[in-house]
Amino acid sequence: MQLIFTKGAGKHDQLDVCREGLQTERIDCPKQGIIPHDMVHYAVESVLHKRGFVGRLLDGEAASFRMVADSESEGVERLVEVFQADGWAGWNTPPDDLLDMYRVTCHARQCPPLAVDPGDIELVRQKLLQLTQQWQAIAVGEALTLPSAGANAAE
Repeated sequence: MQLIFTKGAGKHDQLDVCREGLQTERIDCPKQGIIPHDMVHYAVESVLHKRGFVGRLLDGEAASFRMVADSESEGVERLVEVFQADGWAGWNTPPDDLLDMYRVTCHARQCPPLAVDPGDIELVRQKLLQLTQQWQAIAVGEALTLPSAGANAAE
């Protein structure tokens, strides 16, 4: 599977999900001032080897699926939200503070948090900074292609 993120000129970027033997699916990604939401998923899932949106795509679910409650996927989604907030704040929130925010978010949504520690937070942040640099380097209309992703992806 490949994830192809194309930088848009308007309010949206696009994600094309390309899987062998299946029709390419396109998702509009609202611009949020940082890398696209689904690219944050890619970073979290590939570094932590957890199954969320990207892992579910890799497992064959349609890009348009409505996520059925699954504790690991829910934990991933909450962590993605926390990293997005970190991105909006400049990607420099102390790891312990991010973990506290993550636990509060999981508690509020009544989902068990993933077992992550400050070292995991730093590894994911390194991946996010790498993706941010790559995303900022491309022009509107250009694409960033990410290889097979998900729970078993290589960094």
